Parts: sequence; C-alpha cells; structure tokens
Amino acid sequence: MDKSGAAADDVERGDYEQEHDRRGTVWTATAHIVTAVIGSGVLALAWSVAQLGWVAGPLALAGFACVTYYTSTLLANAYRAPHPVTGDRNRTYMDAVRSYLSPREVLMCGIAQYVNLWGTMVGYTITATISMAAIRQSDCFHRNGAGARCDASGTVLMLAFSVVQVVLSQFPGLEHITWLSVVAAVMSFAYSFIGLGLSVGQWVSHGGGLGGRIAGATAASSTKKLWNVLLALGNIAFAYTFAEVLIEIQDTLKSPPPENKTMKKAAMYGIGATTIFYISVGCAGYAAFGSNAPGNILTAGGLGPFWLVDIANMCLILHLIGAYQVYAQPIFASVERWAASRWPEAKFINSAYTVSIPLMQRGSVTVAPYKLVLRTVIVTATTLVALMIPFFNAVLGLLGAFSFWPLTVYFPISMHIAQGKITKGTKWYLLQALSMICLMISVAVGIGSVTDIVSSLKVSSNPFKL
Repeated sequence: MDKSGAAADDVERGDYEQEHDRRGTVWTATAHIVTAVIGSGVLALAWSVAQLGWVAGPLALAGFACVTYYTSTLLANAYRAPHPVTGDRNRTYMDAVRSYLSPREVLMCGIAQYVNLWGTMVGYTITATISMAAIRQSDCFHRNGAGARCDASGTVLMLAFSVVQVVLSQFPGLEHITWLSVVAAVMSFAYSFIGLGLSVGQWVSHGGGLGGRIAGATAASSTKKLWNVLLALGNIAFAYTFAEVLIEIQDTLKSPPPENKTMKKAAMYGIGATTIFYISVGCAGYAAFGSNAPGNILTAGGLGPFWLVDIANMCLILHLIGAYQVYAQPIFASVERWAASRWPEAKFINSAYTVSIPLMQRGSVTVAPYKLVLRTVIVTATTLVALMIPFFNAVLGLLGAFSFWPLTVYFPISMHIAQGKITKGTKWYLLQALSMICLMISVAVGIGSVTDIVSSLKVSSNPFKL
C-alpha cells in the first residue's frame, strides 16, 4: 500500500474509533448471542428430533453445541491480530480473515458471511410472518368456531414486519440498540419456556408415555427419510449459528478486561443456556407429539390454550424484530463503508442530520439520507425474497448447511492454525479432521435442503399464503 492509501486508512480507522463507543460487558454480549442464536430454529427442534430419534436427536443437539462453542473461542482470539490481546482490532469477520489468511479466503468469507446474514434475515421474515398469521388464525377460530374458514394471507403481515425493520434499521449500529437485544433475549426465553411448558402439558395429558421411536419417524420411502434426516441436521446447525456476527458483537466490548476473554465467557453462557433450552424443547415436543411433531411447534393443533399460544407467538415476533437487526447491522455497515469509499466527495453521502431518540443513552442519533435509502432498499429486497420462498424448514436447513462449515468451522480453525503457527502434528490433524467431518455434513445437508425446496416449489409457487 502507498503512503497516501495508508494515511487514508489511518484516518478512516481513527474516525471510526472516535465515533464507535465500546461499552459492552459479558452480559450485553451474552444478550446479543442469545438474541442471535435462539431464533426461529428452536421452533423446528421437535420436528428435527422426531426425524433423528431418541438417541441421535439429543446427541446431534449436544454435538453441534460443543463444536459451536469450541470454534467460537477460536474465533474470539482472532478479533485482534497478530496477538489475541495486544494486536490491532478487526472490526468485522472479513477483517479478521484478512489479517490471517489469503485474499482468496477473504473473498470466500465475504460471500459466505453476507449471504448467510442476508439469508437469515429472509428466514426471520418468514418466521415472524408465520407467527403473525398463526395469531390471526387462532383469533378467527376462537371467534367463529373450529370449522370456520380462516385463511390468512401473509403478504400484508410480512410488509408490516418489514416496515418496523426499516424504522429500526436507522439506528447506527449494534452498540446503539443493546436495549433491543435485551428485550429480544427476554422474549426468546419467554416463548421457549411457553413452548416447553405446552409440550410437557401435552405429553402429560396423553398419559406421560414417550412418543416416537428410537430410530425416528418413518417416511414414505427410504429416500424421503434420508432427506428428512439431512434437513433435521441442517435445522439444528442453523439453530446454533452466530459466528457471522461474533466479531461484530465482540467489537462492542469495552477493554480491559481483554475482549477475547469476555467473549469466551459470553459464548459459554449463551451457548450453554440455549443448549439446555434446545434439548428440553426438542425432546419435550417429540415426547408430546411423537412422529407427528410439526415443523413449527407453535403451529401444532391442540397444543394448549389459544391465548397462551398467541402470547408465545407474540414473544417470538418481538424476539425476531431484535434478532433481525443483529444480523442486518453488519450488512448495513459493510455496504455503507463501501459507498463512502466509492464516492467520498458526494454531497448526498456526506450529509447528515441529528434526531432525538428518548430511549437512547445519548438521547440522539445522526441520520444520513444515503443510509436511510440503502437500508430501506436492503430490507425491501429481503422481503421480496421471503415472499417468493416461504418454506420454513427447508430455508432453515439450507441456511444451516451454507453457514455451518465455512463460518462456524473452517475459518475459525484456519485462523487459529495461522495465529498459533501450528505445524503438522497431532493437533493439526485433529483440527483438519473436525473441519472435514463438518464439511461432509454441510454438503449432505445442503443437498437435502435444495431437494426439499425444489419439491415444495413444484407443489406451490404462489406468493406467501397460509
């Protein structure tokens, strides 16, 4: 890099450091993690356990949790380079990869990370719309009777969710919406507890006997059974994914103590809590409904009092409102940095206005017109894609397959090897074996998810309708 380029980079970094207020603690980081991790994936766990059975189901949940936690600790060390405590900060996942790996791997990381971030936004839009439609249908059945026609078109509901996201997207970054992540984390525990309680109640009402089979649910053919198993693994992988926002969350932490130390604690607390929930919800749902466990546990017929199911769906919607922003803010920041560097002298890019916000600690935020336009366009594009492929389980499975190996496993392991200068030996081979096993799982899950999406599109290609 020439001197002028280096100087420009220093100025950009200095401006960012000046305006980027790092006040995060282990608890705010844990809230961000729980908000990102416990999302729509939890609703598919009963169905996933049903496909895998009583042995493989809980083992898969525990196994993915262990892999996710271990690789999260490796990724936390990559926040600074070359030393995990005293090195320079990496503000994004791509910056961390750029510090340790080759330009080709930086490109791969960018594609994997941002496609998955955006895909997760699509998945959350679909899930929130399903919950809103479920509330609408539930109220209709309660007013008009179980035999009433209560179809609910999700288009208007999805647009309403997107309007809320356009408004929230105007907050500058994650450090400005910690309150939203805290609310969302509380909501995630609320609907998880309600779903767990309703499943246990359903199980007890059926005499307390365990439903299902050791080998999991049967299918019309062995091929269909294989696709269902792969889809279940993809749903579980997606349920744990948050590596793509880990560096961004870590960049909100104050120092001292060292950010990697705080982040490792937050990962342990966040993943530990979610694993307990996941195993409980998945197994309770399978025990209650057996092989007939639905793809979304809150849509199960006769699950419990309609008002309590409505509360659970409302909590889910509130959680997804916050979780959407955890995944969207890194995309906004990246696009805006690119636009600012591409047109540094443009008046439209550099204009900004101050707006008072009562809930914020600072009391106000700076709103730039170009950010308003860019963020609105991104949210709108996300909504349009969600309208075209509203297939809950298949979308979750595909997202899990696409993100799990590269972002959760491959890049953290590769950066750990580069950072620690690990040469070929026992540890090196063990790390490579873990990466290869996870790659094979991701490829298989991806094939199963694409197959399911293609089959669903053949049945219905209409815009979103429940």
